[in-house]
Formats: sequence, C-alpha cells, structure tokens
Amino acid sequence: MARKIRSNAPKAVFVGALFLSSAALAYAVSPSSSYVRGEPQATSTVAALFKREPETSAVPLPVTAHAPVPEHVRGIYMTQCAVGTPSLRDSLVSFIEASPELNAVVIDIRDYTGYISFDTDNPMLTEYVSTQCGARDMKAFIEELHTKNIYVIGRITTFQNPAYTKNHPDQAVQRTGGGVWKDHKGLSFVDVGAKPYWENVVALARESYNIGFDELNFDYIRFPSDGNMAAADYSWSRGKSKPEALEEFYQYLTKELRPEGSTPGENTPMLSVDLFGMVTTNTDDLNIGQVLERALPYFDYIYPMVYPSHYPSGFHGYKNVNANSYGIVHFSMSEAVRRTVATTTTIASFAYTPLPKASTSSPQLYEKPSYPASKMRPWLQSFDYPVTYTAAMVAEQIKANEDAGLHSYLFWDPANKYRSLRQVLGQ
Repeated sequence: MARKIRSNAPKAVFVGALFLSSAALAYAVSPSSSYVRGEPQATSTVAALFKREPETSAVPLPVTAHAPVPEHVRGIYMTQCAVGTPSLRDSLVSFIEASPELNAVVIDIRDYTGYISFDTDNPMLTEYVSTQCGARDMKAFIEELHTKNIYVIGRITTFQNPAYTKNHPDQAVQRTGGGVWKDHKGLSFVDVGAKPYWENVVALARESYNIGFDELNFDYIRFPSDGNMAAADYSWSRGKSKPEALEEFYQYLTKELRPEGSTPGENTPMLSVDLFGMVTTNTDDLNIGQVLERALPYFDYIYPMVYPSHYPSGFHGYKNVNANSYGIVHFSMSEAVRRTVATTTTIASFAYTPLPKASTSSPQLYEKPSYPASKMRPWLQSFDYPVTYTAAMVAEQIKANEDAGLHSYLFWDPANKYRSLRQVLGQ
C-alpha cells in the first residue's frame, strides 16, 4: 500500500513502485490483525448506488474572507502543475461548479519535489518556490474560488522533501554506511525527529493560510516505506518509537498553528492529515509511525487513503481487492468510525489518560474523547490502477462511505481527469 499515485504529468502517472516494502506489507497484514469476512455487497447499478439530493448553495463570501467549513466536504484534487495551467484548472473549477455534490478542491502547496506552488517573500521559503509548476496568482485564484463558494484545502507534502534534504542533508534520513537514504524512486525524506525542519513546515503553513487557504492538509506525514529499509538510519529519532516521534511533531504543529485562545476556522486554519488506509483497521504503526488514535487529538479531520487498489490481496478476505471496492471502503471506514467515537482504547497517546487495570493480566486501557464520526473524510479512487476504475466502482466507494455513516469525501486522480467520477456525477 502506498500514498496516492504520484505525478504532475499524466504520462508519468503510474511510473514507479508505490507499495510498502514486502516486509512492511507482510507485517501490516499479519495474522495478528483481525479482519471480518462477509461484508454486504452493493448493487452494481450506478443509478441505484448514487442517489442524493443537491445541497443548497452557501451565501457568497467576501473575496478577502476564509470560507467556512461546509457541513459535508466533497472535493477533488488539483496538482501543482494543474493549478499553474489556466485551461486545466478552469476545467476542474467548472467541473466542481457544475456538480451539485462537489464543493471543495485540494490544491498542492508543496508536492513530492519539495518545491512550493506560489511565490513568497518568506526567507525560509523563497529558495523552494518552484520554477517548473505552480500559480503565480495563487492568492487571486483562491479569492475567485471563494466567490464560487468553493472550500479550498492546501496539501503540504511534509517529510518527503528532496529539495530540503539537498540543502540540509544532515536532517535527512541517513543511509547506513554514509550518505542520504533514498527510496526506490530516488526520493529522500527528512527525519521525522529533525526539529529544525519543523520550523520550515510551520512557516509554510502560516504563509499558506495567510494567502487564503482555508484548511491545511498534511501528507507524507510519516516515516518512509518504499526502499531498502534495513539501510535507513533515523539519527534524529533515536531513543523513541516511530509513533512517539510522529506524535511529538503533531503536538508541535498544533501548538504553533493553534495559539491558546484561537478558534479553528476563524483566526487559525483547519488542520487535516492524510493517513494510510490500513491505519483504520490495524493497531500497529505499519512500520511508518502512523496510528489512528495518536493522530485524532491533533487534527480537525483525518483523511484515510482507502483506495481499493492499494490494499494487498487477501485483505478482509478479498483475493481481488479491485473487484471489491465497496467492501474495502465500507469495512475500512466503519472501523475508522468505531475507533473515532470510542471513549476508551488500548492504544497509548500523550493526550490520553491511563485507566486503572482490573487485574494484572488485563490490557491497559486509556480514556479518550469520543470524537465525532465526521472527523473522518476518506480519499477515494478515481484513477485507473492497476485496472480501469469504472463509474460503477467509483459509485460503490461513495455508497460504501455513506453506509459507514459518513458524507464527506475527496477523490484523487493525479492526471486531473476524473473520467469515472464525471460519469457518476453526470458530467
């Protein structure tokens, strides 16, 4: 399983190995993980799968304001190169406007290259402004989106950052024996524990909110997974577990972007995080540090990446995961909801209180807040990998999410085409 297919150029959409290392994948689907068979299957009729009344439009916002969070956020993703190509971005905006279901867009602020999609005078960031892709008129474009009642989410690739590690190799994940560790695609990661880099992330987040992004979405907020993991040396994170190192970063991020007394969505940004889809069903950290319960206290929204194509054969009993898009999404998001609303957990977090044990043999329980189910917003699949994702498969994912009690979703297509989603939405 991996992050969404990565590319700014449609012709390169599916280049590269994008799954967990074989060892990590085996660990993620070990017998200790419990999967229940027998998920209800959806009908194959697209019309029957996708029925919903259009929502009324919000009152247009002043162009200088941040947009309020819609009750249900439903959007699409726009790459860094797409936002800098007027004809392409205009077609995507027209798609959102013409679809009563859609009301949001996720735009790259910083993509896998480590470069930024808009100009800035911030001395910590100026050298990382992309000369290849991006929108020089980003602020004006966001203002235009607000006048169209479109909620604007900015995506920040976090610890995967080749541009930064080129300038600061000492803060990168190191290779045993010397040098900077790189994954199978030749991309390097900043060590999660490298606190000097945390300031760079916060500076970019503040700059992005100040030019109009309503919500900041943090992606690749994890340890690396695809490559020679035995050769990876986390010199800045020694002495602590991967989940602990990540939660320390969550704490810092929230403290810096949410000063005491601030109100999220009014004078500070809404915050969200992208997590691997199997975080919803596994209680281990998938060898990348991500644990659902450890992220819940720090983000307004969690975006599990439940693309059916990114699950291993055998998950939840499905030999062919791509033939079971409904079951994959329904099981994953139902588990996400169950764990989100729960008031106790066996998973530790700095934010949770340990409860007295009934006996020495009893598992340690922790008291946690019951967060609203609406905290969950899945990333769904509208790209062809490794098979053609039909309109029926796209609609099944939406239906599965609804049947799990959720109404918000984001769709991913790195080619920015959304062919099957357009069919489902009648475009």
